[in-house]
Amino acid sequence: MVFRSSDEGVATQIAVRMMTPPADDVDDDDGVGEGDGGDDAVEAPLSGPGAAEHRFTVDPVQAGERIDALVAAVVPALSRAAVQRLIDGAQVRINDAVVAKPGQRVRAGDAVAVAVPAPQPIEVVAEDLALVVLYEDADLIVIDKAAGMVVHPAAGHPRGTLVNALLFHCRDLSGIGGALRPGIVHRLDKDTSGVMVATKHDRAHAALGAAFAAKSRGEPGGIVREYLGIAAPPPSAAGTLRTWHARHPTDRKRFSSKVTSGKPAVTHWTIVEPLPGAAVVRFRLETGRTHQIRVHAADHGWPLLGDPLYGRTPKPLAGIAAQLGRQALHAALLELDHPTTGARMRFESPLPADLIAMLSQLRGAALPR
Repeated sequence: MVFRSSDEGVATQIAVRMMTPPADDVDDDDGVGEGDGGDDAVEAPLSGPGAAEHRFTVDPVQAGERIDALVAAVVPALSRAAVQRLIDGAQVRINDAVVAKPGQRVRAGDAVAVAVPAPQPIEVVAEDLALVVLYEDADLIVIDKAAGMVVHPAAGHPRGTLVNALLFHCRDLSGIGGALRPGIVHRLDKDTSGVMVATKHDRAHAALGAAFAAKSRGEPGGIVREYLGIAAPPPSAAGTLRTWHARHPTDRKRFSSKVTSGKPAVTHWTIVEPLPGAAVVRFRLETGRTHQIRVHAADHGWPLLGDPLYGRTPKPLAGIAAQLGRQALHAALLELDHPTTGARMRFESPLPADLIAMLSQLRGAALPR
């Protein structure tokens, strides 16, 4: 069922002023706090009415640690990514000297000061946006998210998000899951389409939030997520990737599986349809890490077509990828236990029109398979 706005630009203001928190440990390629297929479970955003300052002295046991990792460990409210952004903003000092690099090592006796600026106010409004609803009851709502839609408001994206649409459609979402992310328990990248679930009350949010967090850690049972993607060149017929997953050592907008430590990431894949110079691949996630599928595919030599951050599109397919204008990735299946009844539920989303059009072009491409 498709919900469309009867009046262009209709926006009903929710009577509460939200505060934009520092983004958590998930960065989309456009700077918005998004996940993708896979995605880490949503962390609680920082809250508080004003600026804060944290000061501590490095003890001998902490000597030699990276400043970003140490601050994140000492100040639990700050994720490592949030600390790195504070460093970029010259908000972290050692012995009164501004820290220039997140990887700077500390010494015993160093005096560390961390200034957390006051969050900037943002008004989250309900907007009558097109919304494809796959299922809805008193506890949850399942959406087929369109490519190009950001999941929740953030600096630079206060309107036109899935949260704005949900606030209009579900008038009881406000306050659940944090001011800027009402009802949100997981995320997809802005340019990844497909199935998402949101919750309508605190009990459902707690239950599904815990299930997604367990999935991110790779614990069995509960959530099942499968994605369809188009990779070029094609991978082998099927396989499993088990790697570490961490932020890229030199490009902080990216993540990498070619690291020696981090969080474990496991992706299973199977070729669904061979194509000239490419393949339709079904991905099944055992863990849920930021950009997991995109990172695994690219790092192992078969990136997703059209991926602007990780892709290396073969020249013969560059024109087709450019027409798509996004990574060829779609969240095709989501299985979960209903947070109230416990019933097993399965939701599927067919490929959207832009990926169907790409497939049609690839099937007719004059390239060797």
